[in-house]
Amino acid sequence: MMNRRDFSAALIAGATAPLLMGVARGATPPGVKARNVVFVHGLFADGSCWTDVISRLQALGFNATSVQNPLTTLDESVAAAERVLARQDGPTVLVGHSFGGMLVTQAGVHPNVSALVYVAARAPDANENYGALAATYPTPPATAGIVYDGDEGRLSEAAFLRDFAGDLPEAKARLLYAVQQPFQRALLSGQVTQAAWRSKPSFYAVSSEDRTINPDLERFMAKRMGAKTIELRASHLSLISQPEPITRLIVEAASAA
Repeated sequence: MMNRRDFSAALIAGATAPLLMGVARGATPPGVKARNVVFVHGLFADGSCWTDVISRLQALGFNATSVQNPLTTLDESVAAAERVLARQDGPTVLVGHSFGGMLVTQAGVHPNVSALVYVAARAPDANENYGALAATYPTPPATAGIVYDGDEGRLSEAAFLRDFAGDLPEAKARLLYAVQQPFQRALLSGQVTQAAWRSKPSFYAVSSEDRTINPDLERFMAKRMGAKTIELRASHLSLISQPEPITRLIVEAASAA
């Protein structure tokens, strides 16, 4: 029997399906105002994590670019996203996963950005201590799996497979583990000074089975920003395990710009 969350996801999918149905390959869906999409990845990943979504958007005629987030400091990571945004030739949907939500929140004030999409992502307010906010919710299991070599952090293999990519086939998860990009400890101390979601249309995909960010924290952030929200029965990597609904949400954001 379908439970409430599965039903909600199915209902949302049905509501947005007309955006994608009957569209020829390479032809952008009707009603789309933003034909550019820029992606930002988070911790324990690199820009290739978006390829399953990018391939679907390219087939629909979108111009998609995935930022290679340096994961060094917040300022340097935001600057990397801003350089890509500056190259876009018109309205752009900015999409962030996990820690990438910090960059979406700060860099999203760029004039080229017409809408924001958060995928199981951090979404702090301006000058808010995200760590303090997260501490008001139960600590997600993946946190215990972070290991450091000096100031360089990464996720252990056991935590990656179990808590980060728990709904992916093990072979696929091991490939992703092998290419995870380490982050610098200094990255975690950065705070955004602007909150683009206060002035831009925002969309949020909650992962109900997330073991990397507490799902209730995701729900809180989505509600606080007034985002159009979908909820998927997915791990932290819904962009890989369920690329179709993530693609639909991005197309909807491109149409709402």
